[in-house]
Amino acid sequence: METSGKVLLLERGRRGVTPTQAGTALVHHARAVFQQIAQLQSEIGTYAKGLRATIGVWGNTAAVSEFLPERLAPWMAAHPQVDVDIKERQSIDIASGVSSGFADIGILSDAVDTGDLALLPFAIDRLVVVTAKESPLARQERVFFSHISERPIIGLTVGALQDHIDSQASRLGVRLNIRTRLRSFDGICHLAAEGVGIGIVPETAAHRCRRSASIAIVPLADVWATRRLFICIRPDSKNLPGLTRNLVEHLASSDVDVTNA
Repeated sequence: METSGKVLLLERGRRGVTPTQAGTALVHHARAVFQQIAQLQSEIGTYAKGLRATIGVWGNTAAVSEFLPERLAPWMAAHPQVDVDIKERQSIDIASGVSSGFADIGILSDAVDTGDLALLPFAIDRLVVVTAKESPLARQERVFFSHISERPIIGLTVGALQDHIDSQASRLGVRLNIRTRLRSFDGICHLAAEGVGIGIVPETAAHRCRRSASIAIVPLADVWATRRLFICIRPDSKNLPGLTRNLVEHLASSDVDVTNA
């Protein structure tokens, strides 16, 4: 394209490449083309059984693990021609991904700057401590993170939630005493029930796990432990493909407070 157009699109250096002013203009037009292609697939997909559409959804740990499966199930069952590509990311990366066009829909916490993205309410996510019922901690009505940060902890293997917890520990200047890491909230709750350590999980996961694990649930009192989740989309939402817009409306219509979940 540089040769045919006789214009420099990228500044190339030892540390990588950066777009020139012309390159930035090209990115803008390329995104518009991709949006038009997605809208074309969406609208034709309504009529053509053989043509599939894919919607990219980025969400934080709580959204991906606790809310999206139940919310998505009826919508995807009603739209068999649509695939949903779900990726777990930190909220700050979700905002950037949606703004840049890498994701069609984002679900993130209100703790990050979302710029000019359009926001719709999704859910309230509260983090709690899970511990063995015999633990002295189980008798407390609530606890601050600073009071438990040096206790043995059962953490998550990877994920946006564990990154969020680690960042709070760094802010306090402490290093978490991680005994082991697991991939699931259920696994964390079962080890906590046996007194292996404490876990920090979404309230919805803790109440679900309590049906099979003998755990005590203690709310975290820190402000950062209660997060309101929002759906975010680009400000030009009127240009969203029909199916993407329909999914956004479906997800936003199910706004809930997980206290009663």
